[in-house]
Amino acid sequence: MKAILADADIQGHWRVILTHLDSAEWREIWVSLGLKVETFASLGLAIDAPDRLIWELCQERETILLTNNRNQEGPDSLEATLRAHNTATSLPVFTLASAERILHSKDYADRVAEQLLRYLLDIDNIRGTGRLYLP
Repeated sequence: MKAILADADIQGHWRVILTHLDSAEWREIWVSLGLKVETFASLGLAIDAPDRLIWELCQERETILLTNNRNQEGPDSLEATLRAHNTATSLPVFTLASAERILHSKDYADRVAEQLLRYLLDIDNIRGTGRLYLP
């Protein structure tokens, strides 16, 4: 795992989570992971890129994908992609269970950051799980 990418529709939520990751409580762990924070632009992705393309690129580049809760809408949706292409070595997709709470509750945002760090520290043991929810 080399990087992390937040989906286009959760950029504000991601900034809040990053603030918590960079807090005195979590900074040392977050920095020790050495993850590059990618963007759609830095990866050459269009904002409206199909879920399948995003997931495949993240897998290819060892990049964690952080999303809002998505459903299965069509053959290129994230859920359909996970069902068809996830393997035992695939990086999981981390999905915000309650994205709006992150914007309104400091405690909840901190729990999301903590759970994300726990998963990242245990990444090799959770490969192949498909989707994991935060928190």
